[in-house]
Amino acid sequence: MENSSTAYYYEIREINTLKELLEGSARLYSEKPAFLVKKKKGGEYHPITYAQFKNDVDALGTRLLSMGLKDAKIAVIGENCYEWVVSYYAVMNGTGVVVPLDKELNREEIHNLLKRADCRAVFYTESFEDYFSDFEIEYKIKMKVYGDRTDLSEALTEKAASAAPKGLTVDWETLVAGGEKLVADGDRSFIDARVDPHEMRAILFTSGTTDAAKGVMLSHYNIVSCIMDTCRIVAITPEDRTLSILPIHHTFESTLGLHLVLYRGGSVAFFEGLKYINKNLEEAQATVLVGVPLIFESIYEKIWKQAEKSRKAGMLRKAVRLNKTLKSVGIDASRKLFNSIHEKFGGKLRMLVTGAAAIDPNVLRGFEDFGIRMLQGYGLTECSPLVAGTPDFSNNYKKAGSVGPCVPSGEIRIIDKDEDGIGEIIFKGPNVMLGYYDMPEKTAEVLKDGWFYTGDLGFLDPEGWLYITGRKKNVIVTKTGKNIYPEEVEYYINKNKYIRESLVHESFDEENDETQVSAQIRPDYEVIYEEFGESFGDEEVRSLIKKVISEINEKLPIYKRVRNIAVRKDEFVKTTTKKIQRHKNI
Repeated sequence: MENSSTAYYYEIREINTLKELLEGSARLYSEKPAFLVKKKKGGEYHPITYAQFKNDVDALGTRLLSMGLKDAKIAVIGENCYEWVVSYYAVMNGTGVVVPLDKELNREEIHNLLKRADCRAVFYTESFEDYFSDFEIEYKIKMKVYGDRTDLSEALTEKAASAAPKGLTVDWETLVAGGEKLVADGDRSFIDARVDPHEMRAILFTSGTTDAAKGVMLSHYNIVSCIMDTCRIVAITPEDRTLSILPIHHTFESTLGLHLVLYRGGSVAFFEGLKYINKNLEEAQATVLVGVPLIFESIYEKIWKQAEKSRKAGMLRKAVRLNKTLKSVGIDASRKLFNSIHEKFGGKLRMLVTGAAAIDPNVLRGFEDFGIRMLQGYGLTECSPLVAGTPDFSNNYKKAGSVGPCVPSGEIRIIDKDEDGIGEIIFKGPNVMLGYYDMPEKTAEVLKDGWFYTGDLGFLDPEGWLYITGRKKNVIVTKTGKNIYPEEVEYYINKNKYIRESLVHESFDEENDETQVSAQIRPDYEVIYEEFGESFGDEEVRSLIKKVISEINEKLPIYKRVRNIAVRKDEFVKTTTKKIQRHKNI
């Protein structure tokens, strides 16, 4: 089905590459802050302008070319920071192929991916220095997270700026200082470099919730077409500021939380860690926050827990009801009614964007009730990443369980439907990857006649809004042919206050020769101990969970009921976007 959204789209400026993105934004927003950085941890935010951002990218790119790294594959790994972003752009915009790596991987996995991608250089933050001390690679470039210059008049620290010894570590600042001298002397090799919008310029290794990591090959146009499509349905302005909290190597954060904001002339601030989110939101005066459901559900839960503790939950519920009534007659009193909640986020937060996993529809509606717009999308690394998303001009409140209509320049189809209309989601659009790096067989499995076979299951409603029901590989099929979607059962289980999270999977009952539904349950010990006391033992917890599952089973069809449970204290193995990796937990 083609995108059936009939609402208007926002105007955009057409671009073909990230190089055009940077050049256009540096021209349009030259002296505006592109980034907000800290000189030291815990310090205040300082702006870095678009003019400086372009200067630093041009300088670093020029220096990399002078080192003989034209068309080389170059990795970037580390905490979210300004130098990470500059390095990414310097590689993509005229040097070679960028390989962003997951900072949560262990040393062996990182080394393996560097070899798989045949990288000649690696940028890394100081915390990863030990990972590369004995690793043989042509160039090692060390970045820092704090202390960047915030004015071009500031002198960079140079350590043998003219030298970049192979096999030894060189500081990021040293390369930028050397590049600035080259540019000043008339070297325009990087600045004038032509970038083909459609050739491979990035390799992103998937986290693989169901399979081993694959290298997704993306072009400039894959990424910028996704940026433009998103900006057609979501209004981001030069006045907007975001707080970068998700791993920047991930396409969800890099495309929607970084490139898109820079394309629109907004500002990106880097957070200092999960426990500092509220503090950093206030310091940066952030207006937009891109995150995953786990983060937003946790924030929402804490708001209500605090209300319960302060005995104000009843007042909060009355305020929500009043606000709904006022909204129905065209009056929005959200900021006044929920001022204390807004102030916790700095007072400027207007929009939350969630993706990477399904969010509880009640949480989405809850934030909307508080006067904070919440949008959600569905995507995959292979699609740069957005496939569908909720427009900010739509009534997503009534469609809170949906991930929205297809992106404007794409097309979604549902194939191999069952009796309920649920089938595999396939997608076609300019943001679909070029293929998997050095994996032609794997590429052929998912790319067919221009269509990307997502492996996800779902359905489209009459208005073209997409609903996700689960992963094709996860479906449990009974011997009577019934399909059970683990994600659906997990949704009901996770709604219980005593359960933190769950993993539903199949098991085989040899005695009765049939497939059964099993579940691993991670209890919410904080809630349990608060209600029953710290002395509540493991057996008592297990008995409580068994009782909870029994009650949930009564509401499910017989064939979907959970027959076996395992209670676990340790957290599930997850991706960096907090999705449970099924194959590593079963």
